Amino acid sequence: MTEALQVITTMGNKEDAVTLALELVRRRLVACAQVAGPITSTYYWNHNIEINEEWMCIVKTERSHYAAVESAIRELHTYEMPEILAFAVVDGSRGYLDWLHGQLGDLSGPKTV
Repeated sequence: MTEALQVITTMGNKEDAVTLALELVRRRLVACAQVAGPITSTYYWNHNIEINEEWMCIVKTERSHYAAVESAIRELHTYEMPEILAFAVVDGSRGYLDWLHGQLGDLSGPKTV
């Protein structure tokens, strides 16, 4: 098991997803952010079935940065209750994991580059 995590959220449009991805990378909270979509999401919300087009933002980070990533997503997200799910990376190529670790900022220092 590594310290690496993939965190996902969905946004209502591509522009918001790209803005979120850029800001998380800029703050050095994540090493990489990918935006995929459009996707179709079907879910219950306020006692109704909703079907909406969304854009998925998948970010690569480490456990030590998760709380700051979640906080930033909540700050920047437009949804009342955004999906924020973290998945542990069981294993990966050593080179990539080393690169990921090296891209993350020191949480005790400045949040932007």
